[in-house]
Amino acid sequence: MSEQDSHADAERKRLDKETEVEIFDAVRGDDDNPVMPVRLKSGAMFNFSCHRGVSCWNVCCHGTDITLTPMDILVLCKHLSIRPPEFLAEYTLPGVWDRADLPVAKLKMTGADGKGPCQFLTDEGCSVYEARPATCRYYPLGLASIKPKGADVKEDFCFLVKESHCKGHDEDKLQTVAQFREEQGIEDYDRVNRGWMDILMKMASWKSLGGPHGKDVSPQVKQMFFLVSTDVDGFRQFVLESKFLDTYEIDPEAVEVIKENDEALLLLGFDWMKNVMFQESTITMKEHVLHDSIAKARENMGAI
Repeated sequence: MSEQDSHADAERKRLDKETEVEIFDAVRGDDDNPVMPVRLKSGAMFNFSCHRGVSCWNVCCHGTDITLTPMDILVLCKHLSIRPPEFLAEYTLPGVWDRADLPVAKLKMTGADGKGPCQFLTDEGCSVYEARPATCRYYPLGLASIKPKGADVKEDFCFLVKESHCKGHDEDKLQTVAQFREEQGIEDYDRVNRGWMDILMKMASWKSLGGPHGKDVSPQVKQMFFLVSTDVDGFRQFVLESKFLDTYEIDPEAVEVIKENDEALLLLGFDWMKNVMFQESTITMKEHVLHDSIAKARENMGAI
């Protein structure tokens, strides 16, 4: 094994430690430790119900820090009959997902300090309930993903969030995690958001462990990650009008699909970002482009 290969193998082993990353928790920060330290799998049971008769009705909709997932934005845009650029300008604020140091869109709260009610909250409750974000659907569960040491796949699990203001835990409704997820319509969200969550998790791992050779991704790559995650219209324009299709092997039928299908475009975007950020083999560069890139790299290194 060469010295370079040996160093790369050591780096891979260093980054292959067990890593756990919380994706959703919706904790408001009013309690010292509201997260119950128990991993809940699909068959785990818990008591909870949220309805108008609960004394804390709508309290959780004030001053909440909600990171919008890519699927959240698609569903809310469809519900409101607008496109992502208008939605982002009207209803969101730019933020950073601190665990991974990646840009995200945050749902804008009302009030001068951002601690007021959600702008979708009315006297009757949530005006976009059918299109509510994943964080709202999950509550009072949080979602975490873990990559056990030496494993190739990640494992998701839930955990219970018990905040003092929430009285839904006192309700007599016993259910499994799987039953709750089905009732809340979470599966489609997780399916579309999977690639996005994978990127957040890997970047969070890199941040805590120092990353490969201590390097961070460039600001330009972070900006593109934000575009892919929040604005399918902008990303579609980039794919169709730049040299993207001349650079990567994309099936012609798939090209026709992504011209109309926002979810399919997101999946392509996440695969592309994994390749750009982590050099994963999730998308294939065209052979002539790859050869040109290798030749240029060798020339820059003085190999030819």
